[in-house]
Amino acid sequence: MFAIFILSLQGPEGTLTFPMRGFSFYWLGQVFQEQRVGNFVESFQRSLILGIAVLLLSLIVSVLAGLGFRNRFKGANAIFYLTISSLIVPSVLVSLGIGIVFQVLGIQTDWFTSGYGAHLTWTVPFAFLIMLGVFNRFNPAYEEAAKDLGASDGKTFWEVVFPLIAPSLIGVGLLAFTLSYDEFTRTSLVSGQDNTLPLEIFGMTTNVTSPALYALGTLTTLFSFTLIAIALITFQVFSKRQQQ
Repeated sequence: MFAIFILSLQGPEGTLTFPMRGFSFYWLGQVFQEQRVGNFVESFQRSLILGIAVLLLSLIVSVLAGLGFRNRFKGANAIFYLTISSLIVPSVLVSLGIGIVFQVLGIQTDWFTSGYGAHLTWTVPFAFLIMLGVFNRFNPAYEEAAKDLGASDGKTFWEVVFPLIAPSLIGVGLLAFTLSYDEFTRTSLVSGQDNTLPLEIFGMTTNVTSPALYALGTLTTLFSFTLIAIALITFQVFSKRQQQ
């Protein structure tokens, strides 16, 4: 990582190897310019939109599933193992299977349709397992007290349950976004004509012969650390509210 960071700060005459040729932020700026092959900005936008969409649906499904699995119901074991099986099957087979289904149905594969579904097969099981642990440790006495005071189920969730599980939701959301943002294998066969950022980077490694690729690595790393910092700050805010 440090080698990539350093090489991304070379001058305009820089190459892919040491020694460095000057020092500047030239290549960081070149990331936002049109490349000879591929496009960093558009692929980043796709990965960002896809990551946010995956984050939101993963949170919704995992919370609802966590609430549902607090009580035993018929078919719970089958649903649980079916969900976990998505983590066991090799990623490339999941991607291939989704691609075949879309082909059979006559639907064009695309990064925001088939690609979205492929990412959810990776993020939802993880989010589901985490929320099971969260609700297994959840004290139902808080809900019972709210209902004794006349609160409805909806009001009990939003004013009692949700604030208590909010710190965990931040962690689940960050994990879901990260898994989607970095996902390569499950997207490889179902992204259609437009690449996400990992696919674009992979495709450009054999064509881009400038430090712009290193500069992209530097910027995406800074982006990831920024997300982590925001998540930690938000987590601390919710934790302090719980202690008050």
